[in-house]
Amino acid sequence: MDRVSFFFLFVGVLFFASCDKTRVYDEYESIQGEWHRDSMVKLNFEAPDTLNNYNLFINLRNNSDYDFSNIYLITELNFPNGKVISDTLQYEMAAPTGEWLGTGFGDVKESKLWYKENMKFTEPGEYSVTIQQAMRRRDSVQGIENLEGITEVGFRIEDIKQQQ
Repeated sequence: MDRVSFFFLFVGVLFFASCDKTRVYDEYESIQGEWHRDSMVKLNFEAPDTLNNYNLFINLRNNSDYDFSNIYLITELNFPNGKVISDTLQYEMAAPTGEWLGTGFGDVKESKLWYKENMKFTEPGEYSVTIQQAMRRRDSVQGIENLEGITEVGFRIEDIKQQQ
């Protein structure tokens, strides 16, 4: 890549990154091949502050290998003092027509899923969120051991004041 092309690529990345004023934290972990039912995605982050409220999201990237129209997740939000908020969540991933609800081009779609609205981080320090898939086939008690089609799992914090 020559210097001029690299410069324009760098400026373009800076421009698009600076346009997202609501983002406080946005990280992903790649899923290598299949998401095992016992595998937890864990993301650590510092509390933005203890005065303002934030919206929290779980981000999923899936491809056409994902065979389901929804997804079940088990999450834990771990506070610095040891408090834990656990949730079992269900999200729609596809419309009744079979079309993916996420955004993106080609085979990979990204879904931005509401997790917590108007959340206040009441304690300063390091928090963590863990996300685990809890999918199973209809009429089966056993969970799906290796879930195919989810390529990345992410967590995002947005500043509510910047959205207004």
